[in-house]
Amino acid sequence: MKIAVYTGSFDPITVGHLNVIQRSSRLTERLIVGVGINVQKSELFTPEERCELIRESIANLPNVEIRTFQGLAVDFVRQCDSNVMIRGVRPLTDIDAEFTMTSANRQLAPEIETVFLMSDPSFSHVSSSLIKQIAHLADDEQLAKFLPQPIIQRVRERLNARRQQASG
Repeated sequence: MKIAVYTGSFDPITVGHLNVIQRSSRLTERLIVGVGINVQKSELFTPEERCELIRESIANLPNVEIRTFQGLAVDFVRQCDSNVMIRGVRPLTDIDAEFTMTSANRQLAPEIETVFLMSDPSFSHVSSSLIKQIAHLADDEQLAKFLPQPIIQRVRERLNARRQQASG
């Protein structure tokens, strides 16, 4: 594989995402991480900020590029001149949704192959949603089990600012 594409919202990037990026970067000459822009979602970080958090987390991976995109992931994969989409799969409950998405993608873009990387078992419970729930309760050492070390402080600051806004 010359170019593979890994898409997601990465709001924020987790150690699980980072694990998939690291492993994918070893399978291909170039990995493009596509940060999806979904205007219907309430975001913690802007797409540009998410790209920066990913850059800080993958500084040691020279063959990884980060871009934002809107619209269908298969269209983005095509724009990247690739025919390989990487998907990280956590617990078995992800399989059903991933199978549905892959079937739809095959109808939309039969030339694009989806490659699934099973999550490392130690990351199977990690999600951006979980981080948003526990970050204000966990110390930095505990958060490092969920977030890449370089971004812990920025995530904590953003979540604290959100909590302060919500409380008035």
